[in-house]
Amino acid sequence: MALNVFDHDEYRPPVWKSYLYQLQQEAPHPRRVTCTCEVENRPKYYGREYHGMISREEADQLLSQAEGSYLIRESQRQPGTYTLALRFGNQTRNFRLYHDGKHFVGEKRFESIHDLVTDGLITLYIETKAAEYIAKMTINPIYEHVGYTTLNQEPTLKKHLTQSPDAPDGPVPAKDDCNAEERLTSLVRRATLRESDLAPKYEKVHNFKVHTFRGPHWCEYCANFMWGLIAQGVKCADCGLNVHKQCSKVVPNDCQPDLRHVKKVYSCDLTTLVKAHNTKRPMVVDMCIQEIEARGLQSEGLYRISGFSELIEDVKLAFDRDGEKADISSNAYEDINIITGALKLYFRELPIPLITYDAYPRFIDIGKITDAEKRLESLHEALKLLPPAHWETLRYLMAHLRRVTQCEKENLMSSENLGIVFGPTLMRAPELDAMTALNDIRYQRLVVETLITNEDVLF
Repeated sequence: MALNVFDHDEYRPPVWKSYLYQLQQEAPHPRRVTCTCEVENRPKYYGREYHGMISREEADQLLSQAEGSYLIRESQRQPGTYTLALRFGNQTRNFRLYHDGKHFVGEKRFESIHDLVTDGLITLYIETKAAEYIAKMTINPIYEHVGYTTLNQEPTLKKHLTQSPDAPDGPVPAKDDCNAEERLTSLVRRATLRESDLAPKYEKVHNFKVHTFRGPHWCEYCANFMWGLIAQGVKCADCGLNVHKQCSKVVPNDCQPDLRHVKKVYSCDLTTLVKAHNTKRPMVVDMCIQEIEARGLQSEGLYRISGFSELIEDVKLAFDRDGEKADISSNAYEDINIITGALKLYFRELPIPLITYDAYPRFIDIGKITDAEKRLESLHEALKLLPPAHWETLRYLMAHLRRVTQCEKENLMSSENLGIVFGPTLMRAPELDAMTALNDIRYQRLVVETLITNEDVLF
C-alpha cells in the first residue's frame, strides 16, 4: 500500500496499515476442552482444562473437534511436567507449559491459560498467514519519512496534536481523540523537532523495553499493526517510540529523548540527558564547575575533602527536581566541598561511566605504558573510542582540573592528587574481580593524571 507523500511545508500523519489487524480479527478463538471426571493431584493453578496423565493420541482425539481447542495434560514421559495441547492448522501442537506465578511457554507471561492460548493462536495465525509479509515489513519504513533529519521544519504543532491519524484501510474499533493523540505523539514530536545550531548532533541508540500496549497499536517504524494480547512490541524508555521487536533491530540510532520520559539528572545515561535538554554537556557538570571556579579554586584540599553527605544528597535532589534551575550558590551551600562532592557523585552514579566500559580495557593498558610519549599517543587514539557526549564532557572536566592544578600552591591539589580522586570516579571496571579492580587503581590514577597534564594537547 502506498504511503503518504510528504511535502516540504507540513507534516502529515502516516497511513497505518491494517492487514495484520484484520488477520488478528480472523484468528481462531480459544475453545477449552474440559475434563468431565475429577482428576487427582490437579495443580491448583489449572482449571477443568486439566486432564491428568493422558497420551498424545488421547489428547489429539479430544481436540479434533475444532480449531483453537486446547487442554492441559501431564507428561507420561516426564511425570510432574505439563503440556499445553492446542489444535491449530488441523493438527495438534504440544508446548511445554510452565508456571512461576504466571503461565508461560516462551518469553511472554500470562495471568491465565485462556490469555496465553488467545495470544498463541493470534501469533500462530498471523505468522502462518503472513510470514512473507512480516519478513518484508521493514522495507520502505515510514520512519525514514518522519525522521529527525528529513523534517527539520517547524509545522504548526497544535494543529497536528488535535487531529486524529488517517484511518487504517480496514475496520478499526472507534477510538477517542485522546488515544489517537497518544499513538501519534512520538511521531509528531519527531517531525516537529528543529535541529539547534548550538546543540551538537550526538548519536544515541534507543532504549527499548518490552511493552504491553492497551488497545490497538501500530508500529512507528513500519506502520504495521502490533499483534497479540500482551508484549506486542517494544517502547523506547527515553523518547517513547513504539515499534515491533524485529523493527527495533533496524531503527537508526537517532533517539531524541523526551523530558516527559527522562525524569532524573543523576543516574541518567549521559548522552540521554544532554539530548533531552539539548545541551553540549550535562547541566550539573557545567553548573558545578562554574560555581567551583567562581569561589573555590583556592580552597585547600579541593575535591579531596568531602562535604557533608546529607547536603550533597540535597544538591542531587535539587538537580533531579529543578534541573538547570537548581540553586547551588553560596547562599544555599556555603561549603564548596558540597558542590565538589555533588559533581563527583554525579560521575559515580552514571550508569555508563564517563570513560565507558567498552573503552576501559584500552585505557588501563595505556596506564601500563611506561614511555610517556607512547602513552600520550595511545591516549590520543583511545579518546576516539568515547561517545561524543562523553568526550566533550571529559574535555571540559580536564580543562577545569588543569585550572585547579594551576592554583596548587593554595589548594595543595596536584594532577597526581586529582588523579587519585578522579581515577575510580571516571573509570569503573566492568565486572572485574576485586583483586583485579584493586590493581587497576594505580593505572586509573595515571590515566587521569596524564589527561589533566596534557589536556591542551589531547583535546
